[in-house]
Amino acid sequence: MKGTGIVRKVDELGRVTIPKEIRKQLNITDNVDSFEMFTDGNTLILRKYAPACIFCNSFEEDMVTLKGMNVCSACIAKLSEK
Repeated sequence: MKGTGIVRKVDELGRVTIPKEIRKQLNITDNVDSFEMFTDGNTLILRKYAPACIFCNSFEEDMVTLKGMNVCSACIAKLSEK
């Protein structure tokens, strides 16, 4: 884990602002990107949300959504085999 030296306070509504420099570095788009939250002891981890394949749990940019479920290209290929 790499420290940034940036410290932010939690506001009265429980929000923390992600600095513009970090949003730019991580290619975070305002009002578009979502995040998953994880805890490990007293550590909070934020990760850009990327829905996983329902079959193999992999993450892919070219995920196909079928009836609200995401399927990766490798699983699509396996499903189409005879």
